[in-house]
Amino acid sequence: MATTEHPPSRLRAWMLEGLSDMGKGVQQAPHAAPEPPHKGQRWWRVMCLTGVDYFSTLGYQPGIAALAAGLLSPVATLVLVLVTLVGALPVYRRVAEESPRGEGSIAMLERLLSFWQGKLFVLTLLGFAATDFLITITLSAADASTHLVENPHLTGALHSHQMLVTLFLVALLGAVFLKGFLEAIGVAVALVGIYLALNVVVVVVGLWHVVTAGHVVADWSSALTAQHSSVFAMVGVALLVFPKLALGLSGFETGVAVMPHVQGDPQDTEERSTGRIRDTKKLLTTAALIMSGFLITTSFITTLLIPAPEFEPGGKANGRALAYLAHHYLGNVFGTVYDVSTIAILWFAGASAMAGLLNLMPRYLPRYGMAPHWARAVRPMVIVFTLIGFLVTWIFDADVDKQGGAYATGVLVLISSAAIAVTIAAHRAGQRKWTIAFAVISTVFLYTTVVNVIERPDGVKIGACFIVGIILVSLLSRLARAFELRVTSVTMDPMAERFVRDIASRRIRFIANKPGRRDKAEYRDKIEQIRSDNDIPDTEDFVFVEVTVTDPSEFEAGLTVRGEVLHDRYRVLTLESSSIPNALAALLLHVRETTGCTPHIYFEWTEGNPFRNFLRFFLFGQGEVAPVTREVLREAEPDRARRPRVHTG
Repeated sequence: MATTEHPPSRLRAWMLEGLSDMGKGVQQAPHAAPEPPHKGQRWWRVMCLTGVDYFSTLGYQPGIAALAAGLLSPVATLVLVLVTLVGALPVYRRVAEESPRGEGSIAMLERLLSFWQGKLFVLTLLGFAATDFLITITLSAADASTHLVENPHLTGALHSHQMLVTLFLVALLGAVFLKGFLEAIGVAVALVGIYLALNVVVVVVGLWHVVTAGHVVADWSSALTAQHSSVFAMVGVALLVFPKLALGLSGFETGVAVMPHVQGDPQDTEERSTGRIRDTKKLLTTAALIMSGFLITTSFITTLLIPAPEFEPGGKANGRALAYLAHHYLGNVFGTVYDVSTIAILWFAGASAMAGLLNLMPRYLPRYGMAPHWARAVRPMVIVFTLIGFLVTWIFDADVDKQGGAYATGVLVLISSAAIAVTIAAHRAGQRKWTIAFAVISTVFLYTTVVNVIERPDGVKIGACFIVGIILVSLLSRLARAFELRVTSVTMDPMAERFVRDIASRRIRFIANKPGRRDKAEYRDKIEQIRSDNDIPDTEDFVFVEVTVTDPSEFEAGLTVRGEVLHDRYRVLTLESSSIPNALAALLLHVRETTGCTPHIYFEWTEGNPFRNFLRFFLFGQGEVAPVTREVLREAEPDRARRPRVHTG
């Protein structure tokens, strides 16, 4: 029997091994075992970690811009660059100031709302974040497979197998994370360095052909003038198509998420991270400037040098415009090297997104009690996200263009939420000019988000699916974990300790009391009722316990117990908690451990429908208190002989 059970236990131990084993290069999950403090990495090295997501969009962004804006692509891209430098960059520089530990805009907005509406709001944003990161995985894999399939040396063998190639890349990504993900920053630096260097070569060669073939600029200018009567008309159309180019804004949320890896100054502390904030701003600014330069130049050369039909689905430049130029002007050998580099960085962009998912979900859901226990481990979540990646790839037929709307929606919702968060932060800080500036930026991003949703509803549909899935799983998990103890620690003030020491010399009897007027009659009547219901002699004395519900949507927290004497006679322990039954159970277990005696607690039966009372407990932390307290104690203490006694009259 032992041998038959051994393999499953080994598999289970492997699946749940640790809570994060991704190594130094990727942010550790907040529930992972603490590692020794490290000095971090230079900001430019960390920039490469976020750059594999941000810079890799050059693989498909010029083609998407050409499809969306046609001959107007360079002008529309210029609008995108202005929004990046004047809008997104200032917003995320402020986000870095407000969340130096890499919490990001979701945590900033979480602090503004409480109770269930705050939790539901965060879950909604997590749904869009999941859309962003998961579509990053599937879109990047699809574009990587496009570069592989369209390579002249491989197109004959792989052309009809793009779906299988994409699924293989997604599966390979999952396999790497199942094995372990080490030294991500070092790999990112190498990939980004090689990729950007190759792009510089392609851009320089492309610009050289544009300059030397003077008719190219003239033909483009004439065609543009024929389509649009004036410069103002061009700008107007560029503004209208700008939402379709929003993929070029990706990478800022990742840039903030990697903040904990930035070295900063030696005197930095967790409370005051001046150096880390300063260097993260350098990271964000440098990445934005590099990407802006590439966006402008690549959109210009691809629009002027590539025939328009090649950008269409099925065309040789669809999803790989720069690779098309690399093969056309620099030969198939250089083009193949460029393809390999692009495939590598696109695949690694999926790795960055997977790491973001594995760190984002544990940051919130377990703290809300809205994730099963196994969700704290890396490997089960890798399998879940990989299977979802398979599904998304199948739904979108491994097509880059089809996934663009969903990706842009996730990116824009996160940037819009960041803009709103920093607007509120500036307003609370009394910074009137910054408040106005951020409010204008928020309006631009909200407009862009709405237009993108209207024109490409696939994104919000996928986002809605993720939101519904996260909320449903979260509520079911919260329901399944409702009877956990949910108290991390119990602290008693001197008066409370004195009460417990006093009654421990006799029999420890508590009365659970819902505080009302708190006058003498309330406590006198309560004692008489408990004595009558339970046939307790007058010689026995009691200590009242009163729990005030604070935020019932919170799942776990520490418990502080305070003692007071009311009306010169009645001893009362007061507690604040998100749930009455769980707080009472934690108090009883703490008293048992500190005194060595078994405490007793007395309740009245709750009037009303039991199911309705349970819903009140689930949503508001109160309701069917007596049986729920007993159930929490039963789960926390399996030994019935040692379990505190619950009496209900």
